[in-house]
Amino acid sequence: MHATNAHVEANRQMTICNACRYCEGLCAVFPAMERSRTFSDGSLEYLANLCHSCGACYYACQYAPPHEFGIDVPRTLAEVRLGSYEEYCWPAVLGASFRRHSMTSAWVVSLQASAVILALAVMSGADVWPADPAGDFYRVVSHCAMVVLFGLTGAFAALALVIGCVRAVRAFNAAPVVGRTSTSGLRGIWDALTLRHLHSSGADCTTAEEQRSPWRRWFHHATMYGFLLCFASTSVAALYHVVFGWRAPYGYASLPVVLGTLGGAGLLIGPAGLFVLRRRRDRALADPAQNGLDESLILMLFMTSATGLLLLVLRDMPVMALLLVVHLGFVLGLFLTLPYGKFVHGIYRTAALMIYSQERP
Repeated sequence: MHATNAHVEANRQMTICNACRYCEGLCAVFPAMERSRTFSDGSLEYLANLCHSCGACYYACQYAPPHEFGIDVPRTLAEVRLGSYEEYCWPAVLGASFRRHSMTSAWVVSLQASAVILALAVMSGADVWPADPAGDFYRVVSHCAMVVLFGLTGAFAALALVIGCVRAVRAFNAAPVVGRTSTSGLRGIWDALTLRHLHSSGADCTTAEEQRSPWRRWFHHATMYGFLLCFASTSVAALYHVVFGWRAPYGYASLPVVLGTLGGAGLLIGPAGLFVLRRRRDRALADPAQNGLDESLILMLFMTSATGLLLLVLRDMPVMALLLVVHLGFVLGLFLTLPYGKFVHGIYRTAALMIYSQERP
């Protein structure tokens, strides 16, 4: 017995695909599928998180709609993937939030966070419209307040992500397969960093029937590496402050500013490009119930970058304080929703790719 209707449908389609095997060279899903004799919920969720939704199998399949078999692997596995986010979420009560995301909710959460930060700044006596801010962010929100607020929020988000990932890995590893070894799964990390499976068959990602383009992979790269560069910028700035006692603001040529600027550019280009591609892609390749989940993260990443870069340019102007509050609001909103939004797909997919790398000869 399977837990949900999505699992039942995925089991039906994977059984047909396992008999056909026409798509076995397209991506990691089908070789992994062929190693399973039966499909438990864990194995279906493992396959779902291996899927990159490139769409190649949908257009190659002779049993795709309008055939009576109705095989649509990308959309079906997307539904199972969403179920895995909800099932392994911690605390479990927040699992329902994955289906409540929207562009509106992203704005509301971020602006509410901005309002809280502004209220704290006013209550602490900060000057929220300084005549000569000199780029000193700590005159508006103290370093201690930032550390406490974002440290606690970030620690909770990290804990929730780790617990969810551990639960998912246990389920993925419980799937009955033939050929799993005890070798390192580091190759899976490389596959995740390079998005190899968006063009593993030698061609780029499918955007429509008989149409291929590298843009989806490139925009994913810009988003992922932009996020990592911004994280590196924040880490270096913390090191400067705590270890060396070098207080912000830092010069435009300093390492934190250079890393943040490059990362911010990636987080402008990547999310904007992904948003445009989402609106143009074949709707048969995606689960419409996840539109809000996808687009809310895109909006938060884009606005975090846009407000951050604007803050950098205008940090010596009187408007700096209000820009800082808005920027911190989007950052805090992003932190709050990381374990309960589309961000988790990167964590679960990397875990699935690491397991897959242990199965290959």
